Amino acid sequence: MKAKKVVRNEHGPRHVTPAGRSVFYDLFPKAQADELVMRSTLLRGLEHWLKESGLTQTQAAKALGITQARVSDIKRGKIGQFSLDMLVRLASRAGLKPKLKLAA
Repeated sequence: MKAKKVVRNEHGPRHVTPAGRSVFYDLFPKAQADELVMRSTLLRGLEHWLKESGLTQTQAAKALGITQARVSDIKRGKIGQFSLDMLVRLASRAGLKPKLKLAA
């Protein structure tokens, strides 16, 4: 594990998350951070799908089987509004073929 880098400026020391590491690991216990990383990856994929699809929010809602308000939550990156299992289902409905890879 890399040591955390501390940068000092006129306001005193401040923490900097190492490149390539999610800030979730600095803010939450590891198990919770792992889930948040997965949820954010799925949410970003859905945001990208929405942008690239050219669908209106109403059309996207119909395609995903959710309300237009929930599509708006996806577009706004409201990670707290979605469980991991719901994001997996939505990604599947969008044709994104979500996969899970475990590493030792």
